[in-house]
Amino acid sequence: MSFGIVLAVCGGLSLFLYGMKMMSDGLEKVAGARLRGILAATTKNKFVAVLVGTLVTAIIQSSSATTVLVVSFVNAGLMTLTESVGIILGANIGTTITGQLIALNLTDMAPIFVLIGIIMIMMIKKTSVRKTGEIIFGFGLLFIGLGTMSGALEGVKSMPIIVDTLASLRNPVLAILIGFVVTAILQSCSASIGIVMVLAAQELIPVPISFYLILGCNIGATATAMLASLSAKRDAKRAALIHLLVNIIGAVVNAVILYFFMDEFIMLLDTITKNVSSVPVNGINDKIAKNIANANTILKVMQVLVVFPFTNLIVRFTDRLVRKEDTQQDGMHLEYISEHSVFSPQAAIPATTQEIIRMGNIAFDNLDRAMKCLLDRNVEGTEKVYETEKTINYLNTEITKYLVKANQLSLPVADRKSLAGLFHVVSDIERIGDHAENVADFTKQMVEDNFSFSEQGEEEIRDMYEKTRKLLGYALEMFSKKTEEHLHEILDIEENIDDLEKELQMHHVHRLTEGLCSAESGMVFSDLVSNLERVADHGTNIAFSILNRKDEMNRDEQAAIADRDE
Repeated sequence: MSFGIVLAVCGGLSLFLYGMKMMSDGLEKVAGARLRGILAATTKNKFVAVLVGTLVTAIIQSSSATTVLVVSFVNAGLMTLTESVGIILGANIGTTITGQLIALNLTDMAPIFVLIGIIMIMMIKKTSVRKTGEIIFGFGLLFIGLGTMSGALEGVKSMPIIVDTLASLRNPVLAILIGFVVTAILQSCSASIGIVMVLAAQELIPVPISFYLILGCNIGATATAMLASLSAKRDAKRAALIHLLVNIIGAVVNAVILYFFMDEFIMLLDTITKNVSSVPVNGINDKIAKNIANANTILKVMQVLVVFPFTNLIVRFTDRLVRKEDTQQDGMHLEYISEHSVFSPQAAIPATTQEIIRMGNIAFDNLDRAMKCLLDRNVEGTEKVYETEKTINYLNTEITKYLVKANQLSLPVADRKSLAGLFHVVSDIERIGDHAENVADFTKQMVEDNFSFSEQGEEEIRDMYEKTRKLLGYALEMFSKKTEEHLHEILDIEENIDDLEKELQMHHVHRLTEGLCSAESGMVFSDLVSNLERVADHGTNIAFSILNRKDEMNRDEQAAIADRDE
């Protein structure tokens, strides 16, 4: 009998946790990219940030997911530490929506949700519909697990030892500790609070002690973000620490208030739910369940109100707690992504984009350096070009590895579509780095063999490179901002460079026949012009890879870029 009850409780808990995870993951996949845009657009107004954090967390049903996303954004430089504080506070409020949903006690309707979800997942091929089906299926599974767990706990009431043990839990500090440990293990505040609600609604634990358990759950919810920040940069560590400190301070203040005003707090809850029946339905006392859900919301709001005026002090305090990083790093490192892990599926693509932009700037600057060395006949400067090329190759390898790892995650639908484009962008930037190395080789050849371009040839090279560099600048801006502002300029410049490459090749042949330049300089000139034309091709690829506009372009635009690849 006892073993059967344990199995039933574990089975119900497993379904409950899996349903909650499936619902949360589905919501993140469907709405992740849009919600990420909302977070990224958050202003420095902390009050607005709290509202945004509340909204986002209420939608994705996971404060842990929101805070990990915030930590990832801070790590990637997409959000400042100051901006993150308000969102973290709002996440604490938004996560209470899950408890309110659980309190609805929709166990009888759960099979309907599961059936609808299964039909959408198995019979409809459209990705967005299938992901929505996962949300509905997870929602139904959550309540089936809740019902299974509640039914099994009915049997626990016939076991005096367990009932007496749970009923004897009176120590607030112990209750906070238990809530913290359980949530840290489950990695879900909503799930652990759901368990507290079931136990309280089954009258297996005293209602007052459930409030202290909730406070412990709030602290345990910080474990996910703390773990995600271990390999992050300093400000990301500080963001995770702010989350921990906010919840600890809030828990302590709320615990003191509850200790002295417990009766008044329970009276307030009873007033709110005065029209709710206290007769158990499916083994759950709806009045108690709603009281616990309301208590969770009220305590979280109180926590935010208490901490909000002191957020600047908390931010400064973390500055002292987290050790400053060594800023003397060479280029052979990753700035925005981690070599070891992907913090959050929703942040994987934005963080990678930042790293690719950094790689692009390094490669473009290296091309500038190589061209300057060539025009100045500076062989010593080419060593820096070769050294930087090693960094570009390193970034190419590591970013590609990271993208492969990200491809195995449950990415938002829009992000998954952009993965292939990111792979191509990394490759195009790496090829631009190779062309810079080629230019350095030309410089060494010119100095060693003691020849140079004619005055006209050098002027033509300068003009062509100026156009190429302008195209690269536009391309990186399009890639980083996802803007089409320079779309036609890029196409015009690339077409001009293609024409210019043919024209300059003819000019150099003419100079050769007229004896105005040597055969050696003519060969290098020809190869250099070809390299610059190919650099422009790669730049155009970068501009169009993320926007995926090829199918939307008119025929003239398609013709202009049709043969840009090598």
